[in-house]
Order: sequence, then C-alpha cells, then structure tokens
Amino acid sequence: MAAISREEVAHLARLSRLAVTEEELDTLAGQLDTILGAVAQIGEVAAEDIPPTSHSVPLTNVLREDVVVPGLTPAEALSGAPDAEEQRFRVPRILDEDVAS
Repeated sequence: MAAISREEVAHLARLSRLAVTEEELDTLAGQLDTILGAVAQIGEVAAEDIPPTSHSVPLTNVLREDVVVPGLTPAEALSGAPDAEEQRFRVPRILDEDVAS
C-alpha cells in the first residue's frame, strides 16, 4: 500500500474544514499511513470460515420466558393510595385552570 502524501492529508483537512500547519501535514501523513497500514493488515486475515458475530462469545436464550401473570385488581392497586375516587388515584391540583397549555 502506498504511503499517504502530504497533498492527500491537506485535501482531507480541507474536506474536514480543519486548519493544519505545514509541520502538522508531515506528522499527520505519517500517523495516517500507520493507521491505514494497520487497517489493511486486519483486512488480510483469512476469515472466510468465520461467521459474522455481534458478540465475542455466543449468547443463547438470553431472555426469560414470557409468562402471562394476572395483574392487580383496581382495589388492590388503590389499597395503598392516600386518597381514591371512582377507582382512580386522587391527587391535589397543582395547576390553575387559567394556565395556558
């Protein structure tokens, strides 16, 4: 793989709207070349027989069984309420009627 040039780094900097000095162009060219080399090396790994994965270890049956259980009756739900009215929790009003919503 060819080394990345100063001109390519300058072009990338312009596309990214980054202000890069002349000294930084040389430094970044070397760093980007090293990064691209590492990515290319990873791409050379023979992986035809390795299936794609979403986790590093296999996960099976990670969810619990979906079991239907009965819920609370209205009386049970309201049993601990300080005040109830018409099978509903009764709470103090915190907004006035004339408040625009």
